[in-house]
Amino acid sequence: MAATLHVCITCKAGEPVPEGAVAPGALLHAALVAGDAPEGVRIVPVECLSACSQGCSVALSGAGKWSYVYGRLTQDDAADVLAGAAAYAATSDGIVPWRERPVIFRKQSLARIPPLEG
Repeated sequence: MAATLHVCITCKAGEPVPEGAVAPGALLHAALVAGDAPEGVRIVPVECLSACSQGCSVALSGAGKWSYVYGRLTQDDAADVLAGAAAYAATSDGIVPWRERPVIFRKQSLARIPPLEG
């Protein structure tokens, strides 16, 4: 199984970012790539997930799987995001049983998108 974890690196988490400062989304991305990426999970930076008012955001997707967008994240959530991505990657359809999801994935889901039919 495989999954792609898209991370919005331009996200300002709904706050002004002083000139020259690193955006919170870029800090989250750095924390994720500094961690141990789960087997089968590819971490990809993107410039916008259009969840600007929802703090830092990530999206999980995979071929033939439901996709998810999660928000209100910080770099401190990196370990939980990676754990959630590992659980997602291990599924055939993208649906991780509720109790097996990290709490942030249970409470901070912004969208659930059905898989494309081929």
